[in-house]
Amino acid sequence: MGRKSTTASAPANTTTTEIVPVGRGGIGGYLVGKVLPYTGPWIGAATLPPLVGFATNTMWGDAPLSAGLASAALAVGGAGLTAVTWKATPAGSKFGKFRRAQATASVAAGMGWLTCATAAGPFGSPLMDAWLIGGALFATSWNLRQIVRNGASGDVAEESNGGGLAALASAIGWEKVKVKEAKGSGKGTVAAKVEVEPGGTIESVQSTTAKVAAALHVPPSGVIVTPDPDNAARGTLSLRVADLLKDGVPFAMPTALGLLPTDDIPLGLYADGEVWAISPFAADILQHVLVMGVTGAGKSELLRALVAHLATRRKMTIFLVDLAKGRQTVGHIADGIDWLIQDAKEAKRMLRSLPAAIKARGDVLASEGLDQWTPDSSLNAMLVWIEEAADVADFDELDEIARKARSVGIWLGISLQRATWTNVSTDVRANLQGAMCFGVNEASDAGFCLPDSVTDSGAVPSWGAERPGYAIATGMGIPQDRWTTEVRSGLTDREELAALVAAGASVRDPLDSATATALGQAYEQRAHRGTNRLSPGVPAAPVAPIAAPPAHPVGSAHAGSGSAFDLETDDDMTSREEEAAEMEMQEAYDEIMGQIPADPEPDADYAGLSLEDDVPELAPDSDMEFEERDRATTEEARHILYVELDGWVRTGRLEFEPADLIPATTAAGRKRPWMQGELKRLVEIGLIQRDSHGSYSILHSPLQPA
Repeated sequence: MGRKSTTASAPANTTTTEIVPVGRGGIGGYLVGKVLPYTGPWIGAATLPPLVGFATNTMWGDAPLSAGLASAALAVGGAGLTAVTWKATPAGSKFGKFRRAQATASVAAGMGWLTCATAAGPFGSPLMDAWLIGGALFATSWNLRQIVRNGASGDVAEESNGGGLAALASAIGWEKVKVKEAKGSGKGTVAAKVEVEPGGTIESVQSTTAKVAAALHVPPSGVIVTPDPDNAARGTLSLRVADLLKDGVPFAMPTALGLLPTDDIPLGLYADGEVWAISPFAADILQHVLVMGVTGAGKSELLRALVAHLATRRKMTIFLVDLAKGRQTVGHIADGIDWLIQDAKEAKRMLRSLPAAIKARGDVLASEGLDQWTPDSSLNAMLVWIEEAADVADFDELDEIARKARSVGIWLGISLQRATWTNVSTDVRANLQGAMCFGVNEASDAGFCLPDSVTDSGAVPSWGAERPGYAIATGMGIPQDRWTTEVRSGLTDREELAALVAAGASVRDPLDSATATALGQAYEQRAHRGTNRLSPGVPAAPVAPIAAPPAHPVGSAHAGSGSAFDLETDDDMTSREEEAAEMEMQEAYDEIMGQIPADPEPDADYAGLSLEDDVPELAPDSDMEFEERDRATTEEARHILYVELDGWVRTGRLEFEPADLIPATTAAGRKRPWMQGELKRLVEIGLIQRDSHGSYSILHSPLQPA
């Protein structure tokens, strides 16, 4: 498939071949450019001594008295200049000590030769011989220093606080901090070792990163200080002096269709040009991920890239909940999502069905002899991604899912703007060990997402929405020494991703039967069904869920319907608006009727009867009659209850309250305690699930085989 061109910086780790600009001076010009930096010492050695020596000899060498006095003055001045050179040259490292000795020796030798040349002349023997030999050695020694300093790869030589570093240290309070072995990567970053003297701490150095960034004129997040885990007095200083990602990062295409979930997922580039990839399913522990950032920070772009990659893999299933803008964000790649949810009611059904699926998957893994999910299992790996989770589920539900899903191969992703305790509880957040923090407006907000060790080092993405796609990422198989390095996610193209996901249909596996069965009616009746290699022609457009009609009387013929949905035929498609209007009228009717007393005759003889009461004895003058019927057996009573539940399932109704079963319980000749016992039994065998506030969800119809 064709790819649109995208303006982006090429990855810095790509092998390149330097091309000699023959058209602009040819090979000779190229060599001159390489040699020119090393000619300075030779030019100085060749010109300065004879010129200066000739000048001083001409001025004072003719008369013995003036020559002697000038030589004495030059000798004293040379000694003083040599001492100043020794004192002024920094020597905080081994290389610095060599540099000081070399500079001091050069000044002493030069002044000594000049003193003699003033009296005897520069061109006589042995002064000319000393000039030729000494000058050549002088120039060669300084060339060697240049080569050692620059290194074969252009690294910066070992430095310690001196020169510019000394001024910087004084300005930011680093007098007790040694910075040494600074090395440039050639990719816009510089790394150096940091060591504090007794009385100092690396934590105090971390607290000054903002001052360092201001002093060096780099972004606030461009200065990172990471402690050495083996030595509390040492750390690593990282400086980002150039932004290689500012022109954008191209989307990284999969290397092949049909990869496994455990293969790396490339999502973008690091600040130094290296590939940013995650491998959550290959890590020793599957780490759920918390994604945070303000609107416009790039979370949706990342989600599209992640879904597109996983939608081209085998043994992978994706559930995605986005109640706000699901189709807008991932509509063009919805074919790769097995269950795309945009309805709050359906989202709650999915989350309530997950615990049963987790238990079933655990049983399967145990039978396969696996402690946790691997590609060797018959189960698919799963991604359950929830946008703005606080609007979808309560904290207890999320906490249970996050704690139990990890070992059974279900990767939970929660994305929101601010992960404060009001949006995600601390218990849930503790189980989201992976993090992708995009731009935030307040630096303190990053602490809700990133580990303290990362924010303490200075890696705080407090740029808001000004740098879309930039983030700090931790966990999910990312090496820990990369947690403080900025990343940028790839730029995606809608048509490109749509074509990629369409091609992936040939390798996508359907959800394994064990998980699908455990998810029950919620999964069977899902509104959106993605495509896979067994159903490439299934459209991705969601089917509008059918609202449950009022409860049917017991004994109505529901069992004759052979479909899980009462969907319209093609001839009835034009009546959707009428049905929607009828549904709204029904809801309004139910709301009004709910405010009316159930018994329109509160003074009637039967007004005080309830489900728990026995049939009363009738007064002789009463007009009421009760038909005597044989008591139903237990199996018959249960069947009446099951028919009612099955009827609700077939019409798309999966939630109910115990009061809704009173008609069926009455028809079965039973009372409330029996009904409550039956509900408890159905919960225990996994056909229904008790929700909050005493309501229930139907997981499986009791009349349909699981």
